[in-house]
Amino acid sequence: MTSFARSPLYRRHRFPADVIAHAVWLYFRFPLSLRMVEDLLAARGINVSHQTVRLWGEKFGRHFANNIRKRSAGRLGNKWHLDGLWCMNSF
Repeated sequence: MTSFARSPLYRRHRFPADVIAHAVWLYFRFPLSLRMVEDLLAARGINVSHQTVRLWGEKFGRHFANNIRKRSAGRLGNKWHLDGLWCMNSF
C-alpha cells in the first residue's frame, strides 16, 4: 500500500486510494475525456462512472498538483549545462 493511501483525504471512499489516484492521474496527465477514463478503468474491471471521476478530479487534483510541485522544486539547480556542439555552432 502506498503512502498516500493512508491519508485522511481518502477516508470514507468506496474505492481504494490507488484506484482514485490512477483515475485522476489518467485524466490530468493525458488528453482523455472523463468517459475515456471510465472505459479504461472498466477494461481493468473497475466499474466507476465518469461523474465520479470528475468529482475525484475536483477533490484530489489540486492535492496531486501541489505534491508534484513540491517534489520538482527541490530538483532544480542553479547550474545549466549546454551541449558543447551547440555552443560551437552558435559562433
